[in-house]
Amino acid sequence: MDIFQRDMSGEPVNTEDDDYHKILEVIKNAQKIIARLNTGYHDENEVRQILRELTGNNIDDSVWLLPPFYTDFGRNIHLGKNVFINHCCEFMDRGGIYIGDDVFIGPKVNLATINHDINPYNRKTTICKAIHIEDRVWIGLGAIICAGVRIGENSIIAAGAVVTKDVPPNSIVGGNPAKIIKEIEQKGL
Repeated sequence: MDIFQRDMSGEPVNTEDDDYHKILEVIKNAQKIIARLNTGYHDENEVRQILRELTGNNIDDSVWLLPPFYTDFGRNIHLGKNVFINHCCEFMDRGGIYIGDDVFIGPKVNLATINHDINPYNRKTTICKAIHIEDRVWIGLGAIICAGVRIGENSIIAAGAVVTKDVPPNSIVGGNPAKIIKEIEQKGL
């Protein structure tokens, strides 16, 4: 496996790895693209085009992102259709961020797929785990979604919640750490 595959698989990767420069190249490129995105006004089509360049993935014409937007890597972000991302969000995506269709993400939401080794003498080592956000999820203002979390379809993450564990479908969670507040009843479907 190359260093990108190792990173995505959750294998620990150290900044002193012989191939770590390849990750740094992607990070530096992402920062250039993000600086362009966050400087000046861009209409919705221009924003989507910049996101396509950043991620290297197809971004559907229904995606709407309000800058500023921040990411450390960029190329591991995957967005479904009808996704809305409000301003000042940060996606740390080295482990992969997968967002389904019809997802609403509020302002200042942080998605972090990366952690450092807990051993204080090995903190240069990072471990990545993907975040999966299923269809029709709503993530409220300032929520934090941690590495390895899956948010089930139709769920709501309350403003300010810190989500450290998977969220079952049709649930409303809130708090720090986030806990289930109630289940969502499926009416009229």
